[in-house]
This record gives sequence, C-alpha cells and structure tokens, in this order.
Amino acid sequence: WVVWGVTPSLHTPLVALTNAISGIVIVGALLVSGLESAGTFAEITGFLAVLLASINVFGGFLVTNRMLAMFRKKNK
Repeated sequence: WVVWGVTPSLHTPLVALTNAISGIVIVGALLVSGLESAGTFAEITGFLAVLLASINVFGGFLVTNRMLAMFRKKNK
C-alpha cells in the first residue's frame, strides 16, 4: 500500500529499494539458518524468511520490469 501512494517518478526507485532490502533479508536468513548452533525454530524462521523475501524480490522485479516497459518507445 505504501508504494501506490508515491508519485510515479519515485515509484521505481522505491520498488528497487524494497528489492534490495529483501535481498539482504535472504542473505541474513541463509546465514542464520546455516549455523550449526541454530535450533529448529531458527531454521524454520530462516526458511520462511527466505521463502517470503524471495517471493517479494521476484514479484518486485516483475513489477519493475512492467513499469520500465511502459516508458520504452514502441516500434511501429
């Protein structure tokens, strides 16, 4: 909901920023879930974090790609 309230000129950078944050979440979750001292709760939480952040990243890339396609010149 936050992204839709932003002016169009700032929409693409905001989506790119949220993709970057999700990428950081993925790396952190992979690091934590890979620790030998991590318990079952950390492994499950890490798996869920990777899953949800991955969905967010790929969805964000799709939305960003569609938005950038709107600004491309169409060949006639």
